[in-house]
Amino acid sequence: MFITFEGIEGCGKSTQAKRIAHRLEREGVSLILTREPGGTPVGNDIRQILLSSKNRDLPPLAELLLYEADRALHMSSIVKPALAKQKWVMCDRFFDATTAYQGYARGQDLHVIARLNEIASSGITPDITFLLDCPVSVGIKRALKRNAESEETGQDRFEQEKMVFHEAVRNGYLDIAKKNPDRFVVVDATHEENRMEEIIFSVLEAHLPLGRS
Repeated sequence: MFITFEGIEGCGKSTQAKRIAHRLEREGVSLILTREPGGTPVGNDIRQILLSSKNRDLPPLAELLLYEADRALHMSSIVKPALAKQKWVMCDRFFDATTAYQGYARGQDLHVIARLNEIASSGITPDITFLLDCPVSVGIKRALKRNAESEETGQDRFEQEKMVFHEAVRNGYLDIAKKNPDRFVVVDATHEENRMEEIIFSVLEAHLPLGRS
């Protein structure tokens, strides 16, 4: 199983990915929890570039290609080997984020992005994508609070974008989900954390292996 978590800044996807991963491990599921960008050592370097507020003037095309470079390395080093070993892979963001952020919000050609996504992901598509959806005002408030409490500083390039940018990302995600109803599960991210976890786990429960501990 290849499971991805998507959503705007502050939607809670990273928290839910960690909570669900821990819960599945308790159920005896062999899995890895990873993220994009940053699932590999080189990917972490790319992540620092992409998220640094010092790089506000990074051209949209350069930004897009950095994400795709990270993805190509991530797939070959982490995702594909894990799937080949029959492990579950849970990824905090994947190619839908590129479509929403660099396509819908940055205005890069969606057909070009789709082709780059296909190449970088080796044609592999998630089995289930959870879109944690909430109003932009809610997400940004959470994200700013999280950043203020974090030991990492200056990694808030996207949080500093204007509200119209984040609205475009959210609308992009919702449009992608509408076009891919067989893969997407949209979760109301205004729920408290325990409720969101139960909703997500209830979807995955049917896919748990028989004879698990």
